[in-house]
Amino acid sequence: MNAGIHRAPGRFGRRQAVAGLAALAVAPVAALAVGQVRSRSAPAEATTGPVHTPSASASAPGKATKPAGPAIVTKGGGTVPFRPGKAMLGAYLDLEGLSETQAIKLRRQQTGRDPRILHYFYAWQDTLPRSIPWLPDDTYPMISWRGTDHASILSGKFDDLIERNARQLKRLGRPVLLRWGWEMNGDWYAWSAAKNGNNAAGYVAAWKRIREKFADAKADNVSWVWSPNWNDEPVAAWNTKAKYYPGDDMVDWVGVSGYNLHRELPGTLFQPIYDLYSARKPLMITETGSVDRGGRTKADWTTALATWVEQHPAFGAVVWFDTDTHYNYHEKWRVDTDPRSLAAYVAMAKDPHFAA
Repeated sequence: MNAGIHRAPGRFGRRQAVAGLAALAVAPVAALAVGQVRSRSAPAEATTGPVHTPSASASAPGKATKPAGPAIVTKGGGTVPFRPGKAMLGAYLDLEGLSETQAIKLRRQQTGRDPRILHYFYAWQDTLPRSIPWLPDDTYPMISWRGTDHASILSGKFDDLIERNARQLKRLGRPVLLRWGWEMNGDWYAWSAAKNGNNAAGYVAAWKRIREKFADAKADNVSWVWSPNWNDEPVAAWNTKAKYYPGDDMVDWVGVSGYNLHRELPGTLFQPIYDLYSARKPLMITETGSVDRGGRTKADWTTALATWVEQHPAFGAVVWFDTDTHYNYHEKWRVDTDPRSLAAYVAMAKDPHFAA
């Protein structure tokens, strides 16, 4: 997702994502980062690629069988541990007309549970939170923190900012997922190689510098999420996901953003990252959702995703983009746009596989 900035009075963590539009201008400090769903390299009716669709007998997520696949990790995740055979279910949750507390309550009433991850977005020069009062006790916060150009970070210009925010997250006093500089393999963010001389090595160096400053601050409650987009854009030798990978010792979770924008099947979006990293790190779908094309299309895609994740046990978390507050954009990504879509999501939430 590409980025613009928004803050609602009295709240943080809101994101105005505008799918298919150019990046919005960055707002003043203390505004929150947002994103744009990206899928431009997929054809309008994309169904190609490794799809791993569920069989007719596997329409219910709990009935899925696990096909042979690459070796997978059995531990990891840093301070937010990976549980083999289980997946956390979370959300970026921003519902029109509801406070954060009210939105959490609504989803609890619908699903019978709290989200295991709640996702928030921050601009590069924001102050990251030291407390999140409404966060349920058993919920992990995931902070998506924007970046800036590589040279500015590597020059030391922002060392004080980085160290201050490391201390802020340390004061949370609980495990927190930090997703810095996401979707770096797209061409829409200031921290992409496309905007830094086609040099992904600068991103890797910036990641390592930020981690070093967090280590200096002893922010050892932070679990680091490296999270590319599902497809590389532009397609070029200098812009492959692997070029941006900081190394196994620098990453706790490998994440991925992927949306059903043009009838992409779950395997089209998520199999490539699985094949690359499932033997090395626990995986997380950090942003996902589905366009509603009428009828059962959204519900069926949700069920297909749940089944696919069960078949791919290196995925230890799925974080939905559960919102209807996109600025100037008609798509409602929230899970309860119609009864069938809600029922499919509730079935996922109640499936024992998603009880991590």
